[in-house]
Formats: sequence, structure tokens, C-alpha cells
Amino acid sequence: VEVTAATDPDGTQVVYAVTGELFFASSNDLVYQFDYTGDPDTVIIDLTDAHIWDASTVAALDAITTKYEARGKTVEIVGLNKHSARMHGKLSGELTGSH
Repeated sequence: VEVTAATDPDGTQVVYAVTGELFFASSNDLVYQFDYTGDPDTVIIDLTDAHIWDASTVAALDAITTKYEARGKTVEIVGLNKHSARMHGKLSGELTGSH
């Protein structure tokens, strides 16, 4: 999995492009690829060239979103293919709640 970041010229938003197959082994490292404190207030995670294979990736994306939101930042996940969008929509927010 490769993650590259590009900040807009005006410095108000950063786009993280994620490339590769996202599953339990690769998802564990995903949360460490982001600059939660240094990034601007708007963060876009572009998964156009990535594929979500399992629930661990959805949990990782939820954790990333939570870390940014705790710092008052907005996260938008874009570019999900049909399968990935269905899995993310079904599982997001369901994996880290208390039982």
C-alpha cells in the first residue's frame, strides 16, 4: 500500500491518495501514514486506486477519521469503488462501539 499526500496551494486542504489492496495486514500501518496534527482542517482520503477487502480496513478508516475529528478537522473519503463503498457503508461506525 502506498500513501501520498498533496496539500492545496492555499494550504487549506490535503489530499491523501491511497493505492493498493487494503486488508488486515496493510490496514494496521495505514493509521500511521497521516499527519493528524500538522495537516490543514480539511482532509480528503482518495481511495480511487485502492480496494477495501475486509472489516479491518473500515475500522482503520474510522480510527483515522476519529483522530482528525478529535483535532477539529473534517475528513472526506472519496473514490470508493462499488464493493469498497458497500463494505464501508455497511460497517463504518459499527466496529469500534461498545457492546
